[in-house]
Amino acid sequence: MKKQRKVLSLLLGMSVFAGAITGCGGSRVYEATSSDTYTEAAYETAEYEYYTVPENTESYEKPDENGFFVTQVQPLSTFAADVDTASYANIRRMIESKYSLSDINADAVRPEEFINYFNYDLISPEGNDKFGVTTEIAPCPWNDDHKLMFVGVKAQELESDEEIVNNLVFLIDVSGSMFDDDKLPLLQKAFTELVKNLPDEGTVSIVTYAGDDRVILEGESLANKDTIIRAINNLEAGGSTNGEAGIKKAYQIAEANFVKGGNNRVIIASDGDMNVGISSPDDLEKLIEEKKESGVFLSVLGFGTGNYKDDRMERLADCGNGNYSYIDSMLEAKKVLVEEMNSTLYTVAKDAKFQVEFNPNKINAYRLIGYENRIMDATDFNDDTKDGGEIGSGHTVIALYEIIEDGAESAVELKYQNNDESEKKDDGQYADEFATVNIRYKEPDADTSELISVVVNDEAVSEEPSENLKFAGMVAEFAMILSDSEHKGNSSFEYIMDTYKTLENKDEYKEEFNQLVRMVSKNS
Repeated sequence: MKKQRKVLSLLLGMSVFAGAITGCGGSRVYEATSSDTYTEAAYETAEYEYYTVPENTESYEKPDENGFFVTQVQPLSTFAADVDTASYANIRRMIESKYSLSDINADAVRPEEFINYFNYDLISPEGNDKFGVTTEIAPCPWNDDHKLMFVGVKAQELESDEEIVNNLVFLIDVSGSMFDDDKLPLLQKAFTELVKNLPDEGTVSIVTYAGDDRVILEGESLANKDTIIRAINNLEAGGSTNGEAGIKKAYQIAEANFVKGGNNRVIIASDGDMNVGISSPDDLEKLIEEKKESGVFLSVLGFGTGNYKDDRMERLADCGNGNYSYIDSMLEAKKVLVEEMNSTLYTVAKDAKFQVEFNPNKINAYRLIGYENRIMDATDFNDDTKDGGEIGSGHTVIALYEIIEDGAESAVELKYQNNDESEKKDDGQYADEFATVNIRYKEPDADTSELISVVVNDEAVSEEPSENLKFAGMVAEFAMILSDSEHKGNSSFEYIMDTYKTLENKDEYKEEFNQLVRMVSKNS
């Protein structure tokens, strides 16, 4: 609903000096000088005119929520890895802005990005292994008849003395819509922190786009950090938004400065509000899919509110060998670009895919929580031409399944067969196996995938969940409440807050999560 606000127009004999700043759509912001004074008499003689504040034009894209699959009919669950965290940070911004539960856009909630935002105590890879895999099965907190299966994957970390030469291209949106404090000014502070913490080896290029694209720096040595930071801080916002031109120019420069065996990456920073050239999510997808074939990776950083285009930003990351974060504060900027810099910038496995095979003798039905926009056909798992997800150094990926054990009441009524009479393979030597987790991935510079398989057996079952599963379950429950999931069962804010008190291992991000739950609970 459009809101009306009064604009006070003072008809006085005094001079009023104002600065006008024009952004996307031609909106103007007026700033009075310190010499202006407004008396009660002035207000009494003032005339009023009305203007219309534009509606919130944020856009999100969300496919239908995953439902239950009968294991006997569809034993394979296949999806691309996803390490994005943008959804959680964006929803946090809404909650901290005093949004009530009904105000929060359910389409903005992606449960996997909530769960993957946090750190977990996972098995680390050993030796030359690319991943360590942690599995667990325990009771489901929102449905007493179901269980939760936790699959946690931790990627190999770069060695402390391992030097990877950077070829980074900062693609920065400087259009008029980026004028607000939570956009370009915050972006400049964030990139300044990133540059300060990058090693001196390698180069940074800066490309900006508004009505057209401009090359601010090309191939500047990271040893010259002052030069790079000065260029960042001299940027100003104004004009329309031709993201297409900027993307093409950024990849052109990244390819021209390509470092074999190095970290070749474009980092896009924008509110996603593109209004010149290619702008639809589908067209952007085609463009970025062409560019990823160059071997250049992508990081997408979202900024701003009101006109934020999450659907475009997420599509860019998913289709461009990339990761996606939303920066709503300097605290988040430091988390993504400083604390987790290696995970954000250095890919250790590309085209990573997961395929979980469930044993119908153990599990009647299952549901993957989240990853709706990363689901793949089962046949795509072994097809190396099919794109997966990119995983950075030390990154963790969590998959949470809600499962119904064999013998429990089915969640799905089949039309053409009886669940209880469906033919099942003799369990034999696999009697204690619930599932097998298969992971395919490629080395960053390889075209052929490698396979890892881990069995989930009776040893993974516990009546008392570990802190890993307990906390992941709490976060999933929170996401389901916010999105009003049809599978939320007995989920409640009270359960989440009570369970949080039982955790022994807490950090600042988990504590912040607890505060967010309390805030949205009070505002609902």
